[in-house]
Amino acid sequence: VTREARVASGAQDSLAVRLEPIRGEVRFTAQPADATLLVDGKARGSANQTLSLLAVEHSIEIRKPGYETFSARVTPRPGHEQVVNARLQTPAQARAAATPGSIEAPNGQRLRLIAPGSFTMGAPRREQGRRANEAQRRIKLTRAFYLATTEVTNEQFRAFRSGHSSGIVARTTLDNDNYPVVRVSWADATAYCNWLSKQQGLPAAYANGKLVTPVNTGYRLPTEAEWAWAARFAGGRDLKYPWGNAMPPSGSAGNFADTAASKLVNNHLSGYTDGYAAAAPVGRFAANALGLHDLGGNVSEWVNDRYSSGLGVIGGTSTDPLGNSGGSSHVVRDSSWRDGRITELRLSYRDDASQGADDIGFRIARYAQEADAK
Repeated sequence: VTREARVASGAQDSLAVRLEPIRGEVRFTAQPADATLLVDGKARGSANQTLSLLAVEHSIEIRKPGYETFSARVTPRPGHEQVVNARLQTPAQARAAATPGSIEAPNGQRLRLIAPGSFTMGAPRREQGRRANEAQRRIKLTRAFYLATTEVTNEQFRAFRSGHSSGIVARTTLDNDNYPVVRVSWADATAYCNWLSKQQGLPAAYANGKLVTPVNTGYRLPTEAEWAWAARFAGGRDLKYPWGNAMPPSGSAGNFADTAASKLVNNHLSGYTDGYAAAAPVGRFAANALGLHDLGGNVSEWVNDRYSSGLGVIGGTSTDPLGNSGGSSHVVRDSSWRDGRITELRLSYRDDASQGADDIGFRIARYAQEADAK
C-alpha cells in the first residue's frame, strides 16, 4: 500500500494503512486418509483439505503414528491452486523404496533385488518325475534379498583360494576362468561368502559352520526357499521347468545333458544341443524374468539349508525358513550339465550332498536390510 501525506510545520496528522493479505490456495491430499496436517509447525486438522495460505514459503508436515513423516515446502500463488500429494510409508516401506534394484559385490558379481512373497514350494503328487522329498509346503518370505545373476566362477573363487582347480571330466575342462567353480564343499562355499563379506566390511554370515541368527546382511548362500522363489515363482510366474511348462526344451534354453554330453552321462536330451559337453561359461544362456542366469542347468548349486526329506511345517506356513537344524548333508538345487531327465530338469527337484562334485557350484545372496527389531 502506498500513501502520500503533507503535514504543515508544527501540525499533526494521522494516517491509517491496512495491508491486504496476498493468498493462494493449496489443496492437500494424503494416504492414509486420517493423517494430520501441520503448517509451519501448527496443527491444521485433516491432511485432506484445501487451505488459503499467505503467499510466502511454508513448511508442511503430514503425520500419522507408525508412518514416516512427509515433509515439504510450498509457496502459494494467487490464482493458481497448488496440490501437495503425500502417500505415507511405514518404516519398512520407506527402506524398501530406498533400496537399489541391484548391487555389485567385491568380486564383480551383479546381484538383483528380489522382493519377498508367499508361495507353495514342492510339487503336486501326480506331477511326472516328482520325488518323495518334494511334498508341498506353504512358504512366506518377509525380507527382500539380493541374489547373484550368475554362479561364482573359477576366477572369482581363486581370488579367495588361489590353488583351487575344478579339474576335468573325460578330457573336457571344467577349469576355465569364466566357468562356474565346482568341486567345492558347502563349507568351502560358506567360507568364500565370509571372505567376501570381509572385503566389503559386512558382518560374517556364518560362524562355527552355521548361519548366524538373526540373519545379518553378510554374503551367504541363498536359502532353499529363496532359491525356489527366485527360480520358479517371483515376478508372477509358476514355472515347471527353467524354460517354461512343457518338455522338451527348444532353442538354447540352458546347459543340460545334450547330445554333446551323451558320452559323459547315462541319460541325455535326444535332439537337444546347447554346444557344451560339460560346463559352460556363466551367463552364456538367456536370463530368466528376474535377470538371473543358469537357475536351471550348467551346475547344480549349494543352498544354505541342511537337508531334510521334508520341506517345512505340515499343514501350516513356514516363515523365512532356514532348513533343518541338524544333519550331515546340505540341500542342492538346480539341474546341471549332467541332467537330461524330467525328474532333475524340473525346478522343484531337490537333492542333498555331503561333499563337492564336478557339477555342484554355488551363487551368493544377502539380505537387503537388517531384520526389523522385534
